[in-house]
Amino acid sequence: MDTNSKLSNNAAVILVSHGSTLPFAEEVFTEIKEKFIDKSGIATEIGYMKVSEPTIAGAVEILKDEVDDLDRIIALPVFLAPGIHTNIDIPQLLGLEPLEVDPRCPDGNYPDEHYLSIADDVVFDGEIELLTSIGPRDELLDIINKRINEALADSKLDDDAKTGILLVTHGSRLNYNKEFATELYSKFEKNCELPSSFGFMELCGPSIPESINKLVDENDLERLVVIPVFIAPGMHTTHDIPHILGFLDDHEHEHSHGHSHGHDDHDHVHDLTPVDFDGEILYPEPIKADDILIDILVDMVNEKL
Repeated sequence: MDTNSKLSNNAAVILVSHGSTLPFAEEVFTEIKEKFIDKSGIATEIGYMKVSEPTIAGAVEILKDEVDDLDRIIALPVFLAPGIHTNIDIPQLLGLEPLEVDPRCPDGNYPDEHYLSIADDVVFDGEIELLTSIGPRDELLDIINKRINEALADSKLDDDAKTGILLVTHGSRLNYNKEFATELYSKFEKNCELPSSFGFMELCGPSIPESINKLVDENDLERLVVIPVFIAPGMHTTHDIPHILGFLDDHEHEHSHGHSHGHDDHDHVHDLTPVDFDGEILYPEPIKADDILIDILVDMVNEKL
């Protein structure tokens, strides 16, 4: 595939997502796609890495049918931070070279049942350009502040209740996610007058319980706003993090994890440290199809057109 040809007007966009067994993520990404098309005017399809449809190869076929003389596809991973998916999985699913060696399988010989082994090949003679992940952009702070205000509007406590803010994200074996969260939080902290911190769901630290307990102990909090720095609702935001926060009992959590949700690339081992906080915890929605996110995605594509 030619990745060095001149820019073409016969272009289309694939918004690449992970995929989920829960319906919420597909609903959110459908809305993201519709808003993106309305804002950009560019032919666009979602391509899911696994679990959901259409696949990345399927998205290419849809766009080939939709756009006459299509000769260029811009693939935009709708991921906040780079990692194994953006640097290894998505390039290979697009028929491109991975950006680094896969720590899960350094020799590149994946098991027969692995999703990279069973995925359909992309059939396309034109140029495919893979963009980077979104990264710790300043505009994300506007979404975070919007979610904080939405949460506080639902609080049962008085406005003067001592309040803290915790940003939470997934965590990764690679250092990229921690670098993203650290830089985003550094920007957030400079403009936040309330006590604040950040924590990871799994795979690296500080964990969510560690961060909450430290934040509460140091600031005598009565209320905590926990912001999930995720794009769409999914198993992590609707089950894993609520369980860590104490919203779900062990039975509910175990039942929810009895369903496979396509995360065969890592085990889910969460910090079992209890959250030691009796105050009010507010837990708003993730980013979803926020208009600010759509503007970010359109700007990223327009930079390449």
